[in-house]
Amino acid sequence: MQPRHPHPPRRRRGFTLIELIIVIAIIGTLAAIAVPSMSDHLRRGRIVEALSRLTDHRVRMEQYFLDHRRYDDGAGNCGYAATALAADAFALVCTVSASGYVVTATGLAAKGTQGFVYTVTEADARATPAAPDGWVASSTCWVMRRDGSCG
Repeated sequence: MQPRHPHPPRRRRGFTLIELIIVIAIIGTLAAIAVPSMSDHLRRGRIVEALSRLTDHRVRMEQYFLDHRRYDDGAGNCGYAATALAADAFALVCTVSASGYVVTATGLAAKGTQGFVYTVTEADARATPAAPDGWVASSTCWVMRRDGSCG
């Protein structure tokens, strides 16, 4: 006959400390990979939005030129003035003369696009004269990716 134990063995519930540490390490590794990728993806989306606004501004300036035979309004202002939206990640500035213009989109620090500068002219000359560290600037196109590939 076997002796009876005064207390029957208990079933363990929950997780051990080592299991929790392993789960935290896995989550940390996934976050370390995902966060920079997500940030880069959001930044590229904001760049596409800025380039779309530059293209729209150029089209409207050309329409103004067709209607008035000049790019400025006679007072040294752009014939078509872009309106800024609260959600914009870039500030647009237009420099104009009667026979030409340069529209510049400059990235805003609050939106994570600081360091980026994109331009377009009446000749549809597109450039990225400035880009943040790790990105390649270009005098001949709008840079869309870190490696300098153009859009």
